[in-house]
Amino acid sequence: MNDKYITVTQLTRYIKYKIDNDQNLQEVFLKGEISNFKAHSRGHYYFTLKDENSRINAIMFASQTKKIKFIPTDGMKVLVTGKVSVYEANGGYQIYVSDMLEDGVGNLYVAFEQLKKKLEQEGLFAQEKKKKIPKIPKRVGVITAPTGAAIRDIISTIKRRFPLTEVILLPALVQGAEAAPNIVQQIKNAENFNLDTLIVGRGGGSIEDMWCFNDENVAYAIYNCSIPVISAVGHEIDFTIADFVADLRAPTPTGAAELAVPNKLDVINYIDQLEIRSKKVIKNKLDFLKQRLMEIKNRYILKNPLSIYEVKEQQFDNLLEKIKHYMQSLYHDKEKKYLNIRNSYVFKEPLKLIDYPKNKYIQILSKLETLSPLSTIKRGYSVVRIKDKVVTSCKSLKINDQISLEMSDGKIDAKVI
Repeated sequence: MNDKYITVTQLTRYIKYKIDNDQNLQEVFLKGEISNFKAHSRGHYYFTLKDENSRINAIMFASQTKKIKFIPTDGMKVLVTGKVSVYEANGGYQIYVSDMLEDGVGNLYVAFEQLKKKLEQEGLFAQEKKKKIPKIPKRVGVITAPTGAAIRDIISTIKRRFPLTEVILLPALVQGAEAAPNIVQQIKNAENFNLDTLIVGRGGGSIEDMWCFNDENVAYAIYNCSIPVISAVGHEIDFTIADFVADLRAPTPTGAAELAVPNKLDVINYIDQLEIRSKKVIKNKLDFLKQRLMEIKNRYILKNPLSIYEVKEQQFDNLLEKIKHYMQSLYHDKEKKYLNIRNSYVFKEPLKLIDYPKNKYIQILSKLETLSPLSTIKRGYSVVRIKDKVVTSCKSLKINDQISLEMSDGKIDAKVI
């Protein structure tokens, strides 16, 4: 009777199994309001996500909480991504959160991440394509609002650090719907001012205020600009798309100015070091050349120039003696060959040149006659042929074969029996 009853644990595990194997619950996107928020000392977040009619328990582990850019609080509206499962201890279902965005601002983050991924795949962030920032620029352009702290900080910093650098302001809107097109236009316009470096940015603000620096067209304009670009969006923690595309990123406008120009004291120090090093190099070079000159002046040849002639004279005498010896040796060799030829039997008995080939011919002819089959036949032998082929063995003949016998005075036809 009791076999049909199961335990609460078994039922809970079954429900958990069903939920964990439902593909629709493996990645769920929810929006709602946070309540009962608690940040554990180990870094986990525990809270309830609710709307007007329902609520669900939520947990976000420390490994995931490190990714979010804000501190959740009760009453905050958020967008969460996670999977739904059952907590066996109390049998309640809950969502395990993997990502969380502020609702409203969250849509901007989604758009930001999508554009970032697209531009990165297109190679706009590649380090190997970044242009080097000149160390000592003659002219620096600044694209920012014509009024406000940003331009004042940039100009004052450049004038303080390196007053020889000229600052060209290209005024632009840096907030609002028209800001992005205006920034793009000024980046293109910057190409006409023979600039060494271009600073693009603004002072701090909310993410909405700085959103024009996350515009796709602004990103392409910075990437295609032939002038090295320093981004100076005044938000030290977060990055904008402009920061990723620019050749160098500065956390603030003041930081951008410091990166754009050197410190005049450092330059003066550097010049002083160059002067010291150049003087040392020149002195070492002069000392070396003086030493070389003294070595040359003290050489034996310069003190005794006639010794060059004496050495060459002796070498000439030795060479002349060798030539004479060679000519005498060559003359004696030729003379010896001449006498050998003159005493040769060819000159004394020239007829031997004719007799020798004649005798050689007779000897060869005698050998050929001895080896000739005709001579063999003359001695009483005969040659057996069948169909004009010489028979060398009885085994090659068959009964009734027609053969011919060649003798010294004629041929006889015969038949094998």
